[in-house]
Amino acid sequence: MRIHARAPGGLLAGILAGLLGAAAPVAADAADLASGSQTYQTRCVGCHGMGGRAVNPNAPNFIAGERLSQPDMVLMMSIKTGKTKCPPFFGVLSDRQLLDAIAYIRTFPSQPAQPGQLR
Repeated sequence: MRIHARAPGGLLAGILAGLLGAAAPVAADAADLASGSQTYQTRCVGCHGMGGRAVNPNAPNFIAGERLSQPDMVLMMSIKTGKTKCPPFFGVLSDRQLLDAIAYIRTFPSQPAQPGQLR
């Protein structure tokens, strides 16, 4: 008789956790917004701007909701691997720090981009 163990949160969550180097996914609902704000201010604000209004034309404009429809785990993987001018943060920030920063970013008020405004 074979016994198959299931990863916590389902097969996909287990695979993502393995790829991301985590023992198990960290619950996003337990986010520390103060820690997320600190991480954002020290690591992200230079390109993504105060309050999520991008100052770099290649950075997503969080205040316009760009990229925020993606699940936390997808955003976390993107941050870990880097993208265009955004450096990779794999091994620099912990999963907890990344999820706290993502939760903080999700608190920004969403405003549609205006014509001529950075994406």
